Amino acid sequence: MYNMYTLENGLRIITERIEHLNSVSVGIMIQNGSRNETEELNGISHFIEHMFFKGTKKRTPKAIVEEVENVGGQINAFTSKEATCYYIKALNTHLDLAIDILSDMILNAKFDPEEIEKEKGVVTEEINMGEDSPEDVLDDEQSKVSFGNNSLSYPILGTISKVKSFDREKILNFIDEKYTPYNSVLSICGKFDEDELKKLIEESFGDWKAKEVYKPNYTTPIIQSEAGYVNKDIEQLHISLGLKGLPYGDRNNYALVLLNNILGGGASSILFQKVREELGLCYSVYSYLQPFQGIGTVNIYTGLSKIYAPKALEVIDKEIIKFAKNGITKNQLEINKEKIKATYILGLESTSSRMFANAKNYLLKSTVFTQEQVIKKIDDIDEQNINYVLDNCFKSGVLNASYVGKDVDFNSLNNVILKDTKAYNNSLNQDKVQI
Repeated sequence: MYNMYTLENGLRIITERIEHLNSVSVGIMIQNGSRNETEELNGISHFIEHMFFKGTKKRTPKAIVEEVENVGGQINAFTSKEATCYYIKALNTHLDLAIDILSDMILNAKFDPEEIEKEKGVVTEEINMGEDSPEDVLDDEQSKVSFGNNSLSYPILGTISKVKSFDREKILNFIDEKYTPYNSVLSICGKFDEDELKKLIEESFGDWKAKEVYKPNYTTPIIQSEAGYVNKDIEQLHISLGLKGLPYGDRNNYALVLLNNILGGGASSILFQKVREELGLCYSVYSYLQPFQGIGTVNIYTGLSKIYAPKALEVIDKEIIKFAKNGITKNQLEINKEKIKATYILGLESTSSRMFANAKNYLLKSTVFTQEQVIKKIDDIDEQNINYVLDNCFKSGVLNASYVGKDVDFNSLNNVILKDTKAYNNSLNQDKVQI
C-alpha cells in the first residue's frame, strides 16, 4: 500500500508498507546528476555524493557508516545521469536511526577543506579504475557519440582535471542551487508504523529549506549519427551500437522492453542465438535500454576478437533489419509478456528495489503504479504498440557506434554498420525542444 504526501517545505514523501517483512529501506533521491552540470563542473554531483559521507556537525566519517553497520545495516549511494540517491537498508527496528543519519548527512555535512582535498585523491583513483575497464570507457565514449555536446554526454565521474578544480565554495554553491526539497523524494519501503514514521520525517527533514525552487529544465538532444574509437592495449574489441529508444515514462516503453527482450535480452534472444550460439563469434552479446527524460536509446554490446568484428557487425545489422521488417508473432508476444511480468515481480521481492523504483517514478513522473497496474499495462501490449516501437526505434537501424580495442580500423567497421545513416543525418535539421 502506497502513501504519498508533501511536507510544507516541498519535500515529497512516498512510503510503501509491507507488513510481513522485518526490514526497511530508506532513500533520499535528488533530481540532480551529471546531466544537470555545466562542462566546467562536470563530475561535481558525483564528488558531492562522496563528500556527504565525510562528516557532519555531530558525526565523524567513521561514525556515519559505523552506526549503520553496527546494527547490521547497509549504507550507500549512487550518482547517475539524472539523479543521486543516498540510502540505508536495516531491520525495521532501526528505522529512526536510518532517517536520522540520512537527514544528518544531507542537512549538516561539514565539507571540511582537508576532507575535500583527500577525497580528490579517492575520486581520481576511481576515475583511473574506470579507465582500466574497457566497458566503462566504452560507455563514456558511446554517450559522446550519441548525445554530442549535450550534458547527457558528460561522464558521471567527470575528469581528473575537473575534480582537482573543485573547492568548498563551488561545492556549496552547487548544493544551494541543486539540492533542494522541491526536487527531492524521500522513499521508504518495508515494515513501519505510519504515524510514527510521519513524526520522524517531520522532525528530521521538516527544517530543510531552499533559497529558491529549483526544477531541472533539460535541453533534449538529437541522437547523433557518429562513431568513436579509443585505442587501448587489450585483447578484445569492445563494441557499443546505438539505436533510437524511448524517453523515460513513454506509454510504449513496456512494448520496447518486450521487443528488446526478444532481440537481445537473454540467452534465448535473437542476437545471442545467432552471433554466439550459431556462429561462435563472441562470448557476450546483448541489448539494453537507456531511457532518460525526453529521450532514450537502445544499445547493443558485444566483446570479441577484432578479427570477428566485421562478420559480427554484418550479422547484427541484418538481424535488426529483419527484426524491424518482420516484427514478432502472436506466440512471441504472449511468451514475452510472461517473461517481463516475471522479471518485474521477482524484482519486487527486495525492499531496496521497490524503494528505488518508487523514488524514481515519484521524482521524475510524480506518480507510482501499483503492481496490478503494471501487470495490466504489460498484458495490454498489442500489435499497435509493437508496430509503433518497431517503426520508431528499430527501422532506422544502428545510428552510432563506439569501439575500444587495440589497433582497430574502426572506419572499415563503420562502413559495415553505419552505411545507411545518410538519410538520418539529413533529417537532423530540427530545433531542439525543452522538457
